[in-house]
Amino acid sequence: MQIQHLEIANFRKLLSVRIDLAAETTLLVGANNSGKSSAMLALRKFLLSKASVFRLQDLTLSHLATIDAIGEAWETADDSFRVPAANDWTDWLPTLDVWLKASQGELHHIRDLIPNFAWKGGHVGMRFRLEPDDMPTLFTDYRKERARVKLLRQEIQKQTAQGAEPPSLPLWPQNLHDYLNRRIGKTFKIRWYRLDPSQLQDPDPETRKANQQPLAATATPLERNPLTDLIRVHEINAQRGFGDSADEGMLEGGHGSGKKLSEQLRAYYSRHLDPGDSPDVSDLEALRAIEAAQTAFDTRLSTSFAPALREVAGLGYPNNSDPSIRVATRLAPTDGMNHEAAVLFELDSVGGAPGAPPLRLPETSNGLGYQNLISMIFRLMAFRDEWLKKYRSPEEQSATGVEPIHLVLIEEPEAHLHVQVQQAFIKHAYHVLCSDPLLAKYPNLRTQLVVSSHSSHVAHEIDYENLRYFRRLPSGMAGVPIPVSTVSNLSTVFGKPNQTKEFVTRYLRAQHADLFFADAVILVEGAAERMMLPHFLRQHFRFLDQCYITILDIGGSHAHRLRPLIDALGIVTLVITDLDAGILQVGKPVERKKGQSTNNPTVRHWMRAAGLGHDVDSLLDLPFDSKAQQIDDLFSIRIAYQTPITVHLPKTGMDVEALPNTFEDSLVLSNTEHFAGKAGRGLMRSFAKALREAETSLELGTELFSKLRDGDKAEFALHVLGDSNFAQLIVPAYIHEGLTWLQSKLERKSRELLVIPSASAEVTP
Repeated sequence: MQIQHLEIANFRKLLSVRIDLAAETTLLVGANNSGKSSAMLALRKFLLSKASVFRLQDLTLSHLATIDAIGEAWETADDSFRVPAANDWTDWLPTLDVWLKASQGELHHIRDLIPNFAWKGGHVGMRFRLEPDDMPTLFTDYRKERARVKLLRQEIQKQTAQGAEPPSLPLWPQNLHDYLNRRIGKTFKIRWYRLDPSQLQDPDPETRKANQQPLAATATPLERNPLTDLIRVHEINAQRGFGDSADEGMLEGGHGSGKKLSEQLRAYYSRHLDPGDSPDVSDLEALRAIEAAQTAFDTRLSTSFAPALREVAGLGYPNNSDPSIRVATRLAPTDGMNHEAAVLFELDSVGGAPGAPPLRLPETSNGLGYQNLISMIFRLMAFRDEWLKKYRSPEEQSATGVEPIHLVLIEEPEAHLHVQVQQAFIKHAYHVLCSDPLLAKYPNLRTQLVVSSHSSHVAHEIDYENLRYFRRLPSGMAGVPIPVSTVSNLSTVFGKPNQTKEFVTRYLRAQHADLFFADAVILVEGAAERMMLPHFLRQHFRFLDQCYITILDIGGSHAHRLRPLIDALGIVTLVITDLDAGILQVGKPVERKKGQSTNNPTVRHWMRAAGLGHDVDSLLDLPFDSKAQQIDDLFSIRIAYQTPITVHLPKTGMDVEALPNTFEDSLVLSNTEHFAGKAGRGLMRSFAKALREAETSLELGTELFSKLRDGDKAEFALHVLGDSNFAQLIVPAYIHEGLTWLQSKLERKSRELLVIPSASAEVTP
């Protein structure tokens, strides 16, 4: 048995999304403010908390107008008005649907969820819904509060007419959403509903919106939460406070998330290792030592307190009928860890004298990263052992009473961790959760780990098929007046295994997965473009330089292979590639009217998708707008390849049209005066000679083409970057054109994704 799907609706930015869970580790990725934290918070509130933790701000903001319209109807209702049921509000009530996949042999676990007696295995589902606890009482109380406000307003108007100053603060409640802002935690509760697997649908392929099944008008909630005995949930949230004790109180979050490492170790020791709890033979020595220490301490205490107790006796207590006073200790094995220095970090030192005690520091003096790492590992171990209801004696272990599914949620594990440590943790976290002989003995017990992260290094260690990408949508898109999010299951991007899927898998394993967190992606063919583009951005495109842009070197003309992934991410993409002209797949210097075509698969794919030809003459004269594809309001892709350049030939003094074929010759032809005077070696010297001696455009193009076939492009790029006048170089026109387009798209994107905070403040009763 395992959790197959999670569907969240009407919760913050998640209007309607599906998160498919992998069998082991699922990683939630996406740019900042894309909804990852909202998803983790929804799971936490529905699965671990009570309705009282919900706030009005947990509802999707687009529903506030609907809520206020309901309030207005309530205020004007007469005696014939029918108070609605919770099912009448199903379009805006926050929900979490949990879909499990189980076999017929696991029927005893899911008996409360099976849809009918004909069920033979497969999906079962249950809905958590936040809804009014008592609708008639909510209706009556809201009307009473609004009537009170109307009376107060009448009195204020009366006093104002008499010269009194009206109050500046608004009267509560102004409307129904203002009422719920203060009362939702008291008036709403979480209820549970059985779902019908026959109505389970895939998300919409275009909008990626989840198609949550509607509840019948007569649907009644279950008497209890059937998942209580099915799923054990543990979480490590992002608010993990580590530091000095003075700051701990402020940093510590609910659920003990900010506990010091010593407190976590003490709790683990008390639960699983305490020799005073069901001791065995191996514990006898420790118990004798504790008893001896207690006896010695008691003797010392009796001696020390004797004078004070005699003074008390001199005041008349105790008399013959009163109990006497005795001071005694009570030493427990866990007491030895109840102090600041319970956890010490021992330092390597070569400066101490022989036999000197080692240098030790308390846990608060160690780096935050290692505190975080050790803390998370011990918490995972504690989660595992608590789920398995472990006792100290191995012979007492059994699967009786253990929930079949252990769901662990970890939010932003990368906090304070070095890159290598991030990678080590995510590679071993699932192993820690499953490292117990009981799980090998009972394979029906399953652990599923859900991690949200902003780290490309964490994403790099997870198979991209297990990534779930959160995408931000601007207001107005998909018919929603506010920014919302969608979720893409990257395991479905390429379908069944094929060569493209294998290439992308190998490529993503070889590259850091920055594109899953970026505002935009620039795909380039080689090392020269990858090295120089950041400098072009810094010198000429300051806005782009401040954006989170991933530059990916795809090692050749393979950008088209990433197209399905780019489409799934919906991220603005600029493809910078080479014209690669030739005849019958044989590379040639670029010439007009010679029957040449592009040998570049990316360009050919692009032109074919646009219904255009891929001959060189058409490509050279292709209009600006034809090089971009607008997929939706926020997502577009543009290709950029070499275009004609007017150059001045020193030898003839003539201005001619030059036709570059690659990035290198395009850079040289865009800066002829700069490169013509260069000496050096390799391509730098060859290019300078060709610029000085060429008499025609064809002669120049042929010479540059010949030298580039065998030249060291990386060396050339390094020489260019090291030039003191690099900042004055002109960016090749096709790249400048592409970057200008990209900047316009990101400027628009930044405006459309701007979130305007709600005017109503959260009030905690």
